[in-house]
Amino acid sequence: MTMSHISKEISEVAHEMGLQQGDWIPYGIGKAKVRLEVAQQKPRSSGARYVLVTAINPTPLGEGKTTTAIGLAMGLCDMGQRAVVTLRQPSLGPVFGIKGGGTGGGKAQLEPMHDINLHLTGDAYAVAASHNLLAAFTDNHLFHGNELSLDPRSITWPRAMAISDRALRHVTVPGHNQVKGREAQFVITEASEVMAILALARDRSDLRQRLGRIFVGMTTSGKPVFAEDLRCAGAMEVLLQEALLPNLVQTSEGTPALVHAGPFGNIAHGNCSVLADEIALRHADYVVTEAGFGSDLGAEKFFNIKCRVSGLVPNAAVVVATLRALKLHGGGGTVKPGRPLPASLTDPNRQALEKGLDNLAQHIANIRTYGVPVVVAVNAFPEDSGDELEWVRTRALDLGAAGASVSTHFQEGGKGASDLAQTVIRVADQPVRYTPLYKDTDTIKGKIHAIATSMYGAGQVAYDPQAERDIERATQLGFSHLPICMAKTPLSLSHDPLLKGRPTGFTIPIKEVRILSGAGFLTAVCSGMQLMPGLPKVPAGEGISLDHETGEIRGLR
Repeated sequence: MTMSHISKEISEVAHEMGLQQGDWIPYGIGKAKVRLEVAQQKPRSSGARYVLVTAINPTPLGEGKTTTAIGLAMGLCDMGQRAVVTLRQPSLGPVFGIKGGGTGGGKAQLEPMHDINLHLTGDAYAVAASHNLLAAFTDNHLFHGNELSLDPRSITWPRAMAISDRALRHVTVPGHNQVKGREAQFVITEASEVMAILALARDRSDLRQRLGRIFVGMTTSGKPVFAEDLRCAGAMEVLLQEALLPNLVQTSEGTPALVHAGPFGNIAHGNCSVLADEIALRHADYVVTEAGFGSDLGAEKFFNIKCRVSGLVPNAAVVVATLRALKLHGGGGTVKPGRPLPASLTDPNRQALEKGLDNLAQHIANIRTYGVPVVVAVNAFPEDSGDELEWVRTRALDLGAAGASVSTHFQEGGKGASDLAQTVIRVADQPVRYTPLYKDTDTIKGKIHAIATSMYGAGQVAYDPQAERDIERATQLGFSHLPICMAKTPLSLSHDPLLKGRPTGFTIPIKEVRILSGAGFLTAVCSGMQLMPGLPKVPAGEGISLDHETGEIRGLR
């Protein structure tokens, strides 16, 4: 990484954020780890505002939610506010697959971009190593006599890997001694329960306890077996000791950014770490954080999972919308990665745009369900019609948004987000009446039904026989009080990516319900969802290479 990739050395960014010399550990000139004591010793900034950024259902290309979060933080700084943006670490799966990196773009991105998109400080590798250590301990226990009487058929703990590889969705673990072989699977690292634990842990002690509570399987007599029983949790914690420290980087304008943990928003809980937010709230007037995908996924999990753990409630939520996504939901055309967008999505198309507003309406309603005021950010692309951008902005107010702004941060950086920043400042001072969607005491099916009907617009929920058995077991083991993490497509409010707009009355099919007792939630997996993604026909990795003369990375976006 060269100096040309960053506007400031990380020591300057840390100083401007208010960190003392002993508060951070340098990782070269552009990255640092922030010590956990920073989140424990200093009180939260008086009057600090906490802002969530979410979106409508995106196209497969994404709608600039990350650039909006980064642009908003930079815009707030331009107005004299102290702002920090907190984001998840990008995944190597999308980097070499379909979407590319997750550091924003244009004049609203994180730096050093290449480092963040690839290895950063090695947190994802630590998560995978910790996860797979437990898998190895589990099979080793079976090999050496199985004193716990763990039933191999009941083992639910998978293995994890960072690269998308559909061939590993179903694997066979060979038998040995008196133990028969069994079917198993890999999940992508970002779907690992260990990644969720990293994102939700409050401190080292909490991390250790959560790791020990990981559910592995059942004994032959019907008792649960946890990581603590396999005497693995302590070693797992050691592998995660540095990964627990949030990573400090910067935006393209030098605004502090904390990048930590990377759970996917569709198959995991989709939010950066509680620790990153806690540290930011002690050093900023405004903390801008992003939840994965739309309000039906990352934001729903933010309110019902992360807020339950952190005790933090946002002062406002920004819903990002684009003309092309609205037109897509209005039947204006299709989007295929690697192919040019059709003119029906890029040129003026009021009919499709108006019909697509139904999707935006659902997302505004979703956020308002939690008692949090909504700001709509209309993310402008260079080819967009100014009249259509303004039309969507005004219609967003009619749909219940407390504020709405057109933002050009991609082209203009913080300056292009100035109107959005002013709107957020105004709306974030409005009263918040936060209410979670469901109670802890609701049944598992009751919680799933609340999410499906209220957030998605479904008419009912159907359960496969496996899901019924999973729910019965989770209830018997005393886990029915846990919140729900839904795994479904991000491309539709429903479970079907082809159902665009604002569908209603459909049935959400649940194929299985997984116990993630260490993370502290149950994952309900919709039919058709995979916890290990596959690569597209033309992976993004085909265009990535290294310049042998300069050492620069080419094609990484």
